[in-house]
Amino acid sequence: MNVLRSLFKWRKALLLVPLTLAALASTPVFAQPEIIIREAPPPMRMEPMPGSRPGYAWDQGHWRWEGRGYAWVPGHWQPVRHGARWKPGHWQARGPNWYWIEGHWVR
Repeated sequence: MNVLRSLFKWRKALLLVPLTLAALASTPVFAQPEIIIREAPPPMRMEPMPGSRPGYAWDQGHWRWEGRGYAWVPGHWQPVRHGARWKPGHWQARGPNWYWIEGHWVR
């Protein structure tokens, strides 16, 4: 009887290990670290939008923080998602800090 009790206790612990590993492994791949900068980004560059391309939405260029300063990322095409519109990424001021809001699809 004591053997059964001890096995029952170990069974609970052994079930917790895979559940814990599954929870850690299920972190979304698309999660982005929050970027907070004290220095305002440079003014937007005037980038000509190419002619329309069926099945794609234009994602305008933007300034990306590179650790010591900003670097320009040119615009590119995003494949369209049915029933959604593309909201481009942008820098947002909150007090003295600047936060990058990643572009995403809005339904």
